[in-house]
Amino acid sequence: MLDKVCWRIVVSLRKPIVALENPSLTEAERLVKEALAQHKALILVGNCWVDYRGRASSRLEPGERIVMIKDDGSVLVHRSGGYEPVNWQPPGCVFNTLVVDGALQVRAVRRQPREAVHVYFDRVYLASALSLVDRGEFSLYASEEDMHRAVLAEPSLFEAGFKPISYEKKVEHGFVDVYGVDKEGRFVVVEIKRKTAGREAALQLARYVEAIRSTVNREVRGVLAAPSIAKGMQRLLTSLGLEYKALDPKKCAEILRRTKTKKLAEYF
Repeated sequence: MLDKVCWRIVVSLRKPIVALENPSLTEAERLVKEALAQHKALILVGNCWVDYRGRASSRLEPGERIVMIKDDGSVLVHRSGGYEPVNWQPPGCVFNTLVVDGALQVRAVRRQPREAVHVYFDRVYLASALSLVDRGEFSLYASEEDMHRAVLAEPSLFEAGFKPISYEKKVEHGFVDVYGVDKEGRFVVVEIKRKTAGREAALQLARYVEAIRSTVNREVRGVLAAPSIAKGMQRLLTSLGLEYKALDPKKCAEILRRTKTKKLAEYF
């Protein structure tokens, strides 16, 4: 039965994960207090509302949400959709938990600056305490700005004989990522994408090329540099008189590590 409290203990080789389904507010309070005292991560799912007081003030009306309290004392309140929290508190919070007036209250308070998030549950569907260990290194490889830096630091990564002139060059329709000259003396407009480049990237590049051509009396190439291009894109690029060159974010990251990630301005 859904309204019956069911304790589940999933035992790993290291430590147990405790999950309480459809608990009473008192049972949920006990689990929350124990988890916070032991610096465990917490997940609470239920019908809640939120008050914030600090540099501003806000109130989130009742709704079914997911609340995460991490072992560093940070708090995230998520709706059922979207990736950003609707309320949050950074690490270092001090917590107070109690049941009063038919609601489980979880208060997260920061002292500097002074601010507080109060989360109130009148129903809890799931309360879970987790002992998590995460020592894995996160590798983004390279953002688009990092890829710009890598091309500026080692132009041959893009093309042999390429000489950058500027970056983020202002033109009529926006900013050219990297602008330079190839070994034949032709101007080159480079549009860089970190992920698979699609139709909009090609059309954007075409606008930039036309803007440059209207101001110079030299041949201008337009090159889309990305790890890959979407299906059918090569035909579109050819029809627009543009080119594609593969640019690997991982290789860009390796170059930046060697050059110790200089600021873009330092390359000129």
